[in-house]
Amino acid sequence: MTKWVYSFGDGKAEGRAADRNLLGGKGANLAEMCNLGLPVPPGFTITTEVCTHYYDNRRTYPAELEAQVEAALDEVGQLAGRRFGDAERLLLVSVRSGARASMPGMMDTVLNLGLNDETVEALAAESGDARFARDSYRRFIQMYSQVVLGLDHEMFEEILADEKARRGYDQDTEFTAEDWLTVITLYKERVEAALGEPFPQDPRAQLWGAIGAVFSSWMTPRAVTYRRLHEIPESWGTAVNVQAMVFGNMGETSATGVAFTRNPSTGEKRLYGEFLVNAQGEDVVAGIRTPQSLTEAARREAGSDLPSLEKLMPDAFASFVEVAGRLESHYRDMQDLEFTIERGKLWMLQTRSGKRTTKAALKIAVDMAEEGLISRAEALCRIDPASLDQLLHPTIDPDAQRDMIATGLPASPGAATGEIVFSSEEAEEMTERGAKVILVRVETSPEDIHGMHAAQGILTTRGGMTSHAAVVARGMGKPCDSGAGTLRVDYRTGTMTALGRSFKRGDVITIDGSTGQVLAGAVPMQQPALSGDFSTVMEWADTTRRMKVRANAETPADARAARSFGAEGIGLCRTEHMFFDDDRILAMREMILSDSQEQRRAALAKLLPMQRADFAELFEIMAGLPVTIRLLDPPLHEFLPKTEAEIGEVAAIMGVDADRLRERSESLHEFNPMLGHRGCRLAICYPEIAEMQARAIFEAAAEAAARTGAPVMPEVMVPLVGMAAELSFVKKIIDDVAQTVMSENGVKLDYLVGTMIELPRAALNAGEIAREAEFFSFGTNDLTQTTFGISRDDASSFLEDYRRKGIIEQDPFVSLDIDGVGALVRLAAEAGRAERPDVKLGICGEHGGDTASIAFCDEVGLDYVSCSPFRVPIARLAAAQAACRKG
Repeated sequence: MTKWVYSFGDGKAEGRAADRNLLGGKGANLAEMCNLGLPVPPGFTITTEVCTHYYDNRRTYPAELEAQVEAALDEVGQLAGRRFGDAERLLLVSVRSGARASMPGMMDTVLNLGLNDETVEALAAESGDARFARDSYRRFIQMYSQVVLGLDHEMFEEILADEKARRGYDQDTEFTAEDWLTVITLYKERVEAALGEPFPQDPRAQLWGAIGAVFSSWMTPRAVTYRRLHEIPESWGTAVNVQAMVFGNMGETSATGVAFTRNPSTGEKRLYGEFLVNAQGEDVVAGIRTPQSLTEAARREAGSDLPSLEKLMPDAFASFVEVAGRLESHYRDMQDLEFTIERGKLWMLQTRSGKRTTKAALKIAVDMAEEGLISRAEALCRIDPASLDQLLHPTIDPDAQRDMIATGLPASPGAATGEIVFSSEEAEEMTERGAKVILVRVETSPEDIHGMHAAQGILTTRGGMTSHAAVVARGMGKPCDSGAGTLRVDYRTGTMTALGRSFKRGDVITIDGSTGQVLAGAVPMQQPALSGDFSTVMEWADTTRRMKVRANAETPADARAARSFGAEGIGLCRTEHMFFDDDRILAMREMILSDSQEQRRAALAKLLPMQRADFAELFEIMAGLPVTIRLLDPPLHEFLPKTEAEIGEVAAIMGVDADRLRERSESLHEFNPMLGHRGCRLAICYPEIAEMQARAIFEAAAEAAARTGAPVMPEVMVPLVGMAAELSFVKKIIDDVAQTVMSENGVKLDYLVGTMIELPRAALNAGEIAREAEFFSFGTNDLTQTTFGISRDDASSFLEDYRRKGIIEQDPFVSLDIDGVGALVRLAAEAGRAERPDVKLGICGEHGGDTASIAFCDEVGLDYVSCSPFRVPIARLAAAQAACRKG
């Protein structure tokens, strides 16, 4: 019989940390904490395999599940000395989700399950606190009604706000037991009015309703969006954790909190977090009350007059510090912890590897390696290469004038400027129209995930450093100010009021997630200085990786940026990009529209000194590093004049009739230009173009070598080759020009001639092509297009549907299609090396900056990857991780 349920409690568990695929992250870590002897309320985990069964079988459960759940419930009751549904020995439970990958706030939770009109009074009698019991019951009604019954959360918030106002209360904690009884009655009346039936009273019906809701939450829009953004497969599913309740809302000796063993924003090695007295877990993240600091040091830094946990409950605090240290040492990573203190006793509810900013990830990895907790290789693998992008975005210029209108908590570092929007739908719509927006909310919820993704930054008036907005923004690398309590947001009128000033939808503001400041208008930004930890990680990466990392660059600015980020050469210089400047495009058009070779050569003579100067500057900047220059590649129509004025301008320069020029332009039109007269086909039909470019390359190499005294190694790349004969034809042109330039200048130049493998035929005949080519550079953008028969300019109209329907896991233009395009790359690499063992192999498509694609490139033995300058650090780290995982 399949085991669907795993129990834990009283210092032992049926699972362990390694079982996260089966038990989910939460369930596996609860089991592990039990095995470590830590104080964990007893419970059980329903496995992720049940979730898979649930969706594969029309949302039904395995036949054996109910009996296994009942047996596990009985075991929890025995450990707790209670019985579920028994008012005399009342056992209440929480029901929480737990996927194998952390998805904070994305799925559903129900607390205080098992309460009803009878058991609430039994809880009041047992605890001696009717206020606590009824507070717990009203929370349960509200949470269960939203999560399981599908009623609107705001419906209950309105009742609560009205009752609070009627009594003149500011805080929920001011409600008495009798007050809560009134609220409970109003809640139940609203549920019955909405559903036509009373709020469910049977604890077992409540339990199965909650279990079903958690499994169903795996496919809610917010969870689906989060999985897509974080590349979490739908097939993983979620587990369900049912656990005996412990209560942080049982008076002034009880509390609940969230903590990190190191600062998740900076990486600093000290306890970081918040707690609330006389509260339950959702209160901390919901921002309903102002949370308190854990430590006295944090309280002083925050300028708070609310006592810290260290001061208020010193014994529980000391226990928590000891547990936090044990868990970080055990897991050898920064931990995100949830805890409850019930009448002075500490209970641990969760541990997981904490989400962190990139800055913090770097510091934590470096510090832990230097502390001896992890190896350098492990430190490198702890950092998401793609997240390094966060370090390369603007921050506010320290000398900028700041028109500060509010201050919140610095929840996620970085800065952003944008137009105010008040809903996630607006954020998405305006971003699609090209606007940059700041999402302004009273508080965010998991339903706002799409708007947070679309926005440049997030601003909330409620919530702390561990609120939903803060945690999600940090994970996304978005700036966030939370808890800016002096702001007043009115969704109805679309206004935000601050210090007597009113801001409406569309007004521009700036947020500084590093200080919590909210500023009026746009503020000057500057590029960040990369930290010493970044440099350390890059040094470790460079000593670990096998593959070289180059950059795609054709302008001096790009080349300098690439060098500053550690590029070891240029892997792709697209010469066509150099022809679009105003002083060049006319000569280019003149060349294209010429009727004879003589006219073309005359136009090309104008372009030669421009190309030569461009190449010479690139060679000097790269200072002896290899520079791969691709000959003219795109179809000629891209350069042609489009307007009557442009046609007239070219006609005047060429001294020809504008009508005749228009006819010539129209004759060059192609029905499918991306598969038309481009790449090596241009060089074969118009050899003078390849001659001019080759001369510019070699003359520039001679000039740069003479000026710098450093050797120059140009690599001339012939694009869109499908047949060895094509490459042979163009290579002869290049070699002849090289010999002529060397003879004219009395110099010896070392150079390579190779090709871009971007057609399936080239990959299939790579051995033959390698007889001519001294290097292959895989142009995986076009190779993906030609392998799939998909235009990447049009694919967005259907690829997302493919991904959503499970036909593909990733857009193949973002991450390399290993099974198809990758198979061609592997085949070509092997055939090329078989024919020419020293053939140099690289990749220069967009995949050169994608982590998964880089791992594949290392696996098949490519010599280098080439990517955009700002992705060079990402590629350096990803290449190091690939080397670590291989051996």
